Amino acid sequence: MLGYLFFVVVFLLLILFIMVGVAFLTLLERSVLGYVHIRSGPNSVGFVGVLQPFSDAISLFSSEQYFPLVSNYLVYYFSPVFGLFLSLLVWLLIPYLSGFISFELGLLFFLACTSLGVYTVMVAGWSSNSSYSLLGGLRALAQTISYEVSLAFILFSFVILIYSYNLV
Repeated sequence: MLGYLFFVVVFLLLILFIMVGVAFLTLLERSVLGYVHIRSGPNSVGFVGVLQPFSDAISLFSSEQYFPLVSNYLVYYFSPVFGLFLSLLVWLLIPYLSGFISFELGLLFFLACTSLGVYTVMVAGWSSNSSYSLLGGLRALAQTISYEVSLAFILFSFVILIYSYNLV
């Protein structure tokens, strides 16, 4: 039991560090775009803008939530949460503790998680009960599916070469 608790704590720490890393990659992107556009990037919060991702997170979480009046509230609210959950679920493929989770079909798990992420966009567009949101969701759905087909072909070419679905 203690081993599983340790596994969950390590996984949650992994997710936390991944999200902080993504925040700093966003800061790097904004700084590079600032220099490309010949302006100073985000450099006002902390030393040369190091605290800018945390300031952005505070302003994001304190902003007002907007929900259309005719939307399906629960579905509209939880579809992005489910999309985030699916994208973080892919990180289970990294073998940071051996013996707990063994993915013999890791490639198929990766493709299944990324393919299910398409439905969250479609359901979010549908649940707003707006025809424009539905059309935007369907356009994003078509674009994502077209990218996933080429990604699946590329990944299955590696399966043919190594004769295994295991990613480790």
